[in-house]
Amino acid sequence: MTIRTTSRSLALTGLLMWAASSFAQAPETIRWVSIEEAASLSAQDGKKILVDLYTDWCGWCKKMDKDTYAQERVAKYINTHYHAVKFNAEQHAEVMLGGTTFKYLANGSRGVHELALRLTNGRPSYPTTVFLDAGLGLITSVPGYQNADGMLPILAFLAEDAYKTTSWEAYQRSWQPR
Repeated sequence: MTIRTTSRSLALTGLLMWAASSFAQAPETIRWVSIEEAASLSAQDGKKILVDLYTDWCGWCKKMDKDTYAQERVAKYINTHYHAVKFNAEQHAEVMLGGTTFKYLANGSRGVHELALRLTNGRPSYPTTVFLDAGLGLITSVPGYQNADGMLPILAFLAEDAYKTTSWEAYQRSWQPR
């Protein structure tokens, strides 16, 4: 009886240790929220907002999800310094933000959301990474695919407010991975 109980205890302990190590080793992923939720959270804590502007048909958007946003070092940095939003530029749902309602604008078989137009100054391209301050003011938008090595200095440049006092070129020359 004692041996059977000990075997069960050991098996249970082993199973619990395996489960704990599995959870501890799970890579960090980006905590994506809606644009409305990001605005509310940002108003409370002052974090900037990162908006991944994409479409369902965009191959480079999917590549950026797989190669850049899936990188744990990118995810950790974004989760620490930003509220992250994935925004489908062709979504049909209305968005209420900052007292304004943004709608989908149909244009033949494909249209665009008014918020996507606002975030890209009327020149949408996909993917585009948009950075907003805590008051929803546009800091900048970065069109095109960015790999993890290219994205990290951009994230730091904006999160650290270096853009307020330093040129991008100077920052890039001095930037060291953290």
